[in-house]
Amino acid sequence: MAAVEESTEVGAAEFRHAMGHFATGVTVVTSIGDDGEPVGTTASAVTSLSLDPPLVLVCFDRTSLTLRAIRSHRAFVVNVLAAPQQHLSANFARRGLAAAWDGVRHRPGPTGSPRLHDVLAVLECTVENRMPGGDHEIVVGRVRDVEISADSATPLLYWRGSYLPLGEA
Repeated sequence: MAAVEESTEVGAAEFRHAMGHFATGVTVVTSIGDDGEPVGTTASAVTSLSLDPPLVLVCFDRTSLTLRAIRSHRAFVVNVLAAPQQHLSANFARRGLAAAWDGVRHRPGPTGSPRLHDVLAVLECTVENRMPGGDHEIVVGRVRDVEISADSATPLLYWRGSYLPLGEA
């Protein structure tokens, strides 16, 4: 077996640029803060992890207000956005600022975490595990409830630094 050669360090900008070539779906992950108010953040670092039990993996910047709420509340919702919901993605992507909830239609799910109205799918989770991941924290959630829209809207996708309508590449 050949030895693995050590390579030079890859810089953050170079890594971000390379990963930008990987198209992702866009979600808003929501929870409840210590003050009982809803919190949320746009996230594309979300993936299914296991079917049995049903688990998802979500990665958060360590400074995320939503991560802080999830640590305390021990539950969260992954809201899968549809293509016409770019405004929700932008609203919840406000780094360092709380997202504006005025005008954002939502209701509490079984864990109390906010479910956004008219999204493609909702996965309501409780925290199964947390682990460090560099400048992020990896949260594994056990899916406790799902809701899937009957709407045939296409998903909101993100690729190379912008939203990507399906059918365009």
